[in-house]
Amino acid sequence: MTDDVIAELWRERYRTAPPAGGWSGDDVLRHLLSHRSVRAYRPDPLPDGALEAAVAAAQSASTSSNLQAWSVVAVEDPARRARLAALAGGQAHIVQAPLFLAWLVDLSRLSRLGAARAHTTDGLDYLETFVVGVVDAALAAQNAAATFESQGLGIVYIGGLRNHPEQVARELELPERTMAVFGMCVGHPDSDRPATIKPRLPQSVVLHRERYGMADEAAGIAAYDQYDAAFQREQGLAPRAWSDAMVRRVAGPESLSGRDRLRDALAALGFPLR
Repeated sequence: MTDDVIAELWRERYRTAPPAGGWSGDDVLRHLLSHRSVRAYRPDPLPDGALEAAVAAAQSASTSSNLQAWSVVAVEDPARRARLAALAGGQAHIVQAPLFLAWLVDLSRLSRLGAARAHTTDGLDYLETFVVGVVDAALAAQNAAATFESQGLGIVYIGGLRNHPEQVARELELPERTMAVFGMCVGHPDSDRPATIKPRLPQSVVLHRERYGMADEAAGIAAYDQYDAAFQREQGLAPRAWSDAMVRRVAGPESLSGRDRLRDALAALGFPLR
């Protein structure tokens, strides 16, 4: 892949010219810069082996202490996808995509192993172990996402699975100490409704060298507000300032789509979080 293609993808992602050097012939960077969230799918099934290849990539991700504290549920049944879509806030693409993946923090497997060996597993009750499972699931899912996209498929993450954790657990028949932390739609993108690359914050805002610094933050966010507003207009969406929209998104419990009660849900699902 030519440097020109990567440079153009960089401009789409940041709306600025790329820095010099560092990516000659880098197909991995080209592939990752091409990511876009796909919310319109054709009904065609996935190619044979696509799911298994993605899970192999997921299991090749780093995992803390090799605990492998995650699992994934593949949902293809249309009725079940419709029920999960309703629990996730009525997101139609969950129904439309031929495959929906529920990525789980899964401490139940280690609990069963301990019970089978008559060995205590009190460490599973602590926040640290839960965080390990969430991080493991996220790393695994991103490897899977990159693999699906390398096959010409599209994906979009679904945080709405956390809107109603107990109901999702019942739908998927999850054991205690297991929770769906996010979902993922997978399928062939609908070319009649193409997704586009969404701009991200400038690196001056997120990349810190040696120590955390805020000297360039205000200017970087102000510039990004303009890029994001332009993107909104290009997509036929209402103009906005990204900074205002994101502050409203975290304004209070009413803005969290029911996830303000997540601690209670976790306790009900068997996570004491000491």
